Amino acid sequence: MPRLKIHHKTEYRYARPVAFGEHRVMLRPRDGHDLRVLDCKLDIVPEPMRLRWIHDVFGNSVAIATFDERAPRLTFTSEMTVEHNPEDEFALTADDPAYFYPFLYDNNEFPDLLQFVTPNYSDPNGELSAWACNFLDEDAPTPTFRILSGMTHGIRDSLTYRGRHERGTQHPLDTLQTRSGTCRDYALLMIEALRRLGIAARFVSGYLFTGEDAGHLGGGSTHAWVQVYLPDAGWIEFDPTNGITGSRDLIRVAVARDPVQAIPLHGTYLGPAEAFIDMKVTINVISLDREQEMEAGV
Repeated sequence: MPRLKIHHKTEYRYARPVAFGEHRVMLRPRDGHDLRVLDCKLDIVPEPMRLRWIHDVFGNSVAIATFDERAPRLTFTSEMTVEHNPEDEFALTADDPAYFYPFLYDNNEFPDLLQFVTPNYSDPNGELSAWACNFLDEDAPTPTFRILSGMTHGIRDSLTYRGRHERGTQHPLDTLQTRSGTCRDYALLMIEALRRLGIAARFVSGYLFTGEDAGHLGGGSTHAWVQVYLPDAGWIEFDPTNGITGSRDLIRVAVARDPVQAIPLHGTYLGPAEAFIDMKVTINVISLDREQEMEAGV
């Protein structure tokens, strides 16, 4: 399996020493048959009074840090090594129950998928629903992969990627109307559109391995994309920012019903608002195998 090394550092700077509230850290990749964590280290300065790990409602690994020391800086440095064996791009056959849309979920699975089928955001004039229906063939049924691939590439090709400094994720209607957004905005737009078609979709936060491909977007920080659940195929990755289908170059950290449930790092400080100077995030994802080849002169 290809090995990747992930370096993630977040530094908060303040004009004077401040006290820190609880911080939740969601940076450890999710282990699975296509992704195995070989090493994971988290260094926090100042050292927290207590650091504990939990699994959240979705099974994501979350570190919770509490502090008893004031400081003018707070840094979180995560070093992780993973084995990444991306799945080949999936293909449905005519014998698969989800080959054509519309399709039905198994009665035993649907209760567990209900939260991922139910839209979370308003669509008072039906704009999201109408946009989603644009990816259906005029004469039903439509091959399901055509819908998913069309929406993935349609977002990438018709919207303009725009970095935002504001916290959070914008409403899908704002993304649709402004024709622009971040990777998190793109993912949420696709999720809500698919849910209006009755297709189970959830939000994924993680890292993007850019390698030597300068064409990838959204890799300067943590990245976000979509997982879609199909009968007999399971959860399949789609990255509407880069037009990626499958888990190639995508390193999962957290899955969630809504983006607010998969924030990589967040917390509070106790002090005046003007004490905050800035936050700096540095992320690098490198191939250890390629690095060793270069050191060996290959």
